[in-house]
Amino acid sequence: MASLYSQARPISYPEGFTLMSHSDIYKDSVYFHYSPSFKYSVGLEVAKDDYFDDEYSFFRFTYLLNRKNTQNSQSNLYFQSGLDPENFDRHFYGLHGDWETRRWFVGFGYKESFNDFEDFSEKYLQFGIAPYLGKYGDLHTWLMFKTKKNSLGDSWSTYPVIKFFKGDFLIELGYNNKTRTDAHLMYRF
Repeated sequence: MASLYSQARPISYPEGFTLMSHSDIYKDSVYFHYSPSFKYSVGLEVAKDDYFDDEYSFFRFTYLLNRKNTQNSQSNLYFQSGLDPENFDRHFYGLHGDWETRRWFVGFGYKESFNDFEDFSEKYLQFGIAPYLGKYGDLHTWLMFKTKKNSLGDSWSTYPVIKFFKGDFLIELGYNNKTRTDAHLMYRF
């Protein structure tokens, strides 16, 4: 079963590459990584931080802590981390994971970030349903709700998300008037 969630699949196929982009009210980033195996990935993220009006990069490392495949579902648990090569005081670590069937999806994430300005945490929960079950190679669609909190904003925000997945390409778009656009793009090769 191929997972359909970009944040919960930060490790690509063995010896594969992945290019991801993320944009929300706090930052815009591009992340490129290489996966020597299905267990971990290493890469570089370049970010423009709108909240702190700053730009920086992270060397990133992600490790698959646990994966469970059953006949009807898959679950994943990942450790993620990043370190700014120009400022070791700027770094992050966290956990994120998911459980899904072909019809249902549940995901979560928790991340602690440290920098020269103000340390903060981010957390989210995401729930979704596939309105139809496509075959391998078809365009897959997920209708979801995401609720997230960044301690810089200090309140939860909940909004609808739509996700499209086909082959090695994924796009996820969410919006509300509080968090503005929350967009994720991913391409594996």
